[in-house]
Amino acid sequence: MISILFVCHGNICRSTMAQSVMTHLVNKQNLSACFLIESAATSREEIGNPPHHGTVGKLRREGIPVVPHRAVQMIRQDYDRYDYLIGMDSANIRNMTSIAGGDPQGKIFKLGFFSGQREDIADPWYTGNFEDTYRDVLAGCQGLLKYCMEQE
Repeated sequence: MISILFVCHGNICRSTMAQSVMTHLVNKQNLSACFLIESAATSREEIGNPPHHGTVGKLRREGIPVVPHRAVQMIRQDYDRYDYLIGMDSANIRNMTSIAGGDPQGKIFKLGFFSGQREDIADPWYTGNFEDTYRDVLAGCQGLLKYCMEQE
């Protein structure tokens, strides 16, 4: 089983979008039994809240089921629980590394790494642009799935 934790600041926009997109991609390949896919926040600001309405709306327009979710915060033990901890931007990576107490096993990645994009995935909470965020999340998740399958 390959375990993935997507992480962003609040766990209501980008990481929940990535969780739903990756789950959808895995299900389309009939690989759901091979993956554990979850998401979390680096902050406590949105704990308990559902996905942002902009994320929900964009996923619905794309025909992607929204994974039932309430925002949770990443904890130190998540580093041991997951094979891949995927942040959306440089601040997420810094905070994830701090929460985990380092990254000695090289499990923490920025999502854009898997699509060849070195830029951060923009936070639609601030930009209001769920279209661009979705495009970048989709490309990252497609690249991550390919990477995972090549590693097995």
